[in-house]
Amino acid sequence: MVLVRLCKVALVAAVALFFALVAFGNITDYGSNWLFVQHVLSMDTTFADSDLHWRAVTSPTLQTAGYLVIIAVETLTALLLWLGAIVLLLAVGGDEFGRKKSVAVAGLTLGILLYSVGFISIGGEWFAMWQSQVWNGEQKAFDFITMIGVVLIILSLPEAKAE
Repeated sequence: MVLVRLCKVALVAAVALFFALVAFGNITDYGSNWLFVQHVLSMDTTFADSDLHWRAVTSPTLQTAGYLVIIAVETLTALLLWLGAIVLLLAVGGDEFGRKKSVAVAGLTLGILLYSVGFISIGGEWFAMWQSQVWNGEQKAFDFITMIGVVLIILSLPEAKAE
């Protein structure tokens, strides 16, 4: 029972590390993903004859705000997941482990929402990111959703009764 719980904590911590590295990278190497956000929002690499270009956001101020929201959500997700992993680790041997999952579940859910709403729905569909041969992050977003979702499912499995 304790080993399975430790595995669950390790998985939560692994996703926490992922989000911490993503946020840290976006903060310390701001320009790399800034270009991605800027091109997706401006829709400058979508189909030239698309009737969707009226949705483009070309204001540098609004683009920056969008990028800062992404970084803030990544950071909050990392913090929730680290806190969740610590709370779970402290409860790993006790009867309350199953009731201590909520912070980790919130962090995992926020991570899924970032990639499903932010990158697939808003970026992919609203800003037609799927049309871009260069700035299309939908597959990576789906990969991240899958990774996070698997951890959420495993964490949500009921706890075995103590033997």
